Amino acid sequence: MSLEKVSSNKAFDGHLIKYKFKSAALGGLDANFNLFLPAKASEQNKVPLLTYLAGLSCTEDNGAQKGHFLGAASKEGIALLFPDTSPRGAGIEGETDNWDFGVAAGFYLNATHPKWSKHYNMLTHVTLELPQVIEAAGLPIDFSRQSIFGHSMGGHGALTLYLNSVLKGVKQYRSVSAFAPISNPVNCPWGQKAFTGYLQGGIEEARDKYDATELIKKLGKEPVHILVDYGTADNFYKQGQLLPENFLKAARDAGYDEVQVRVRAQEGYDHSYYFISTFGDDHVHFHANFLKA
Repeated sequence: MSLEKVSSNKAFDGHLIKYKFKSAALGGLDANFNLFLPAKASEQNKVPLLTYLAGLSCTEDNGAQKGHFLGAASKEGIALLFPDTSPRGAGIEGETDNWDFGVAAGFYLNATHPKWSKHYNMLTHVTLELPQVIEAAGLPIDFSRQSIFGHSMGGHGALTLYLNSVLKGVKQYRSVSAFAPISNPVNCPWGQKAFTGYLQGGIEEARDKYDATELIKKLGKEPVHILVDYGTADNFYKQGQLLPENFLKAARDAGYDEVQVRVRAQEGYDHSYYFISTFGDDHVHFHANFLKA
């Protein structure tokens, strides 16, 4: 699992580096990721890590190039990890037929349906494999200080990976934030399509593991640090794909106040990286509060 450096670009006095390696979690396929290391990162000064999960049809490049995260991360002395959104090159029948299922639509779960389970294991890839590979390469990251954020499908991924880690008492991530997340996927078409395809037990299997609205009901008021932004002009919000109100209601019903779970409706913003880049700095600074504590 040794890393191959594909490219490196200086940005905000740090470096954005693209790496490639053979991923065991993704069935032996090549996997790419981007890693931003701020200038102050060194062997003697390991820095905290903020992972960004991108949305449907994206790659490891979208957030790195368009999210407007690097400047704030550089100032705060935080590394940024940008994984891909699915395995690539598995050659499974039908995996490139739709933009919202298969390639670039891995939904940050571990597939249990036999057709997909060898390769579509983005949960393991993001939470276990990438930290192990990065640490083995001797890169200056302090994995005891991690947080996570994401957009749309990646917002779903960030919320569910964070909430599951809290539920299991692992607390891998100190905080989570999301831009326009798919907040209640068992009740929206994107989620239902993904879960019916990837999971042997379909939507019912997903309910316990892969739905942020369901997961937050189970925490028993365990402390959390959650920030969500969505745009009121987002067409996917209007179509009922995101359902942030369901997540907010579940959080309030579970006893979480505005300090622990903050959901903000941003007037007139859509689903694009224009929206994400507007609030990118804000999200990085939010996580810095916990990563540097």
